[in-house]
Amino acid sequence: MSIRMNIDPKTYLRQWADRYKQEVTENIMPFWMKHGVDHVNGGVYTCLNRDGSLMDTTKSVWFQGRFAYICAYAYNHIERNREWLEASKSTIGFIEAHCFDTDRHMFFSVTADGTPLRKRRYVFSETFAAIAMAEYSIASGDSHYAKRALEVFDDTLRFLSTPGFLQPKYESNVQLQGHSIVMILINVCSCLRNAVNEERLTKQIDESIDKLQRYFMHPEFKALLECVGPAGEFIDTNMTRTINPGHCIETSWFIMEEARHRQWDKKLLDMALTIFDWSWDWGWDENYGGIINFRDCKGLPSQDYAQDMKFWWPQCETIIASLYAYMATGNMKYLERHQQISEWTYAHFPDPDYPEWYGYLHRDGTVAQPAKGNLYKGPFHIPRMMIKSFTLCNDILNRM
Repeated sequence: MSIRMNIDPKTYLRQWADRYKQEVTENIMPFWMKHGVDHVNGGVYTCLNRDGSLMDTTKSVWFQGRFAYICAYAYNHIERNREWLEASKSTIGFIEAHCFDTDRHMFFSVTADGTPLRKRRYVFSETFAAIAMAEYSIASGDSHYAKRALEVFDDTLRFLSTPGFLQPKYESNVQLQGHSIVMILINVCSCLRNAVNEERLTKQIDESIDKLQRYFMHPEFKALLECVGPAGEFIDTNMTRTINPGHCIETSWFIMEEARHRQWDKKLLDMALTIFDWSWDWGWDENYGGIINFRDCKGLPSQDYAQDMKFWWPQCETIIASLYAYMATGNMKYLERHQQISEWTYAHFPDPDYPEWYGYLHRDGTVAQPAKGNLYKGPFHIPRMMIKSFTLCNDILNRM
């Protein structure tokens, strides 16, 4: 399935820029301000039903950082809405008061009042807290939060590099490395560098990009793999054959953003476009449209139970990546991809009767379950896509 754009690119980009701003200000942010913000304890609830009613007061620590980031990011790039800035500060206050254990490793989930519920081996709570503090420091002008962001970042690296600190996923004889933490550190360092320009942040970005290229990119499959051996070896099991197209596409625009930061560094841009092109080919569903969840790099059946579903976030990442690729190259192929993914996404994910978007669709685009949030879906990928895409559209238009 492919389409040809029948509208002038300038008109097309202006229309989308207006739509992104309108939707984030009139739909997405108001929904979470009304239904998610905890005015009693601080922080945000994300386990919300279709109409915004609260289903569970358990708080995802990931989303405390993600929401605080989005509120400050919207304040910095959409409009200086004091309610958003105050929500960011309140949520960071909740994080500081309740979400760090005594060893400085963060919890995964807490109760409404901040009582710890669960701690996991991941450091994603830390990465999202760090970007929240960095973005809030820009919004507020308070350098204390930039300093705190660096402290949380440094702790994250320490946890990752200290043998035995984080509980291993597998037995000690199993040596694997995963894509997730490598790619997320690119974005974390990029966000922190906007608040405080330290050479070590760029050094970490370089290290992550080098790992992605040397270990995770496998031209024999035209794929960026999710899990490889310690030296990038391909391991022929169901798990290690997995391709997560949305995750790879998100990685591609992280690298495009870094290429742009370096005056469109050609080596980085070529790498990012290769990952995007590979991942689009794996991810785009020719039968029903949209980006599918998982593929097997040998074309074998994927073992994941959600392998053929359409989740909200891969569509959002593809919208961003297609705009970045068009900005970088001027190639209409990428603007046509933006139209393709946008038309499918906006035809299926926005709820026609209540604010916000569905998160989980069957392969054919029908709704699998209508809740607007849980411990993993909340105010992050959708508003980030709209804010980032709004700025990209305007940046492209300003260059035309």
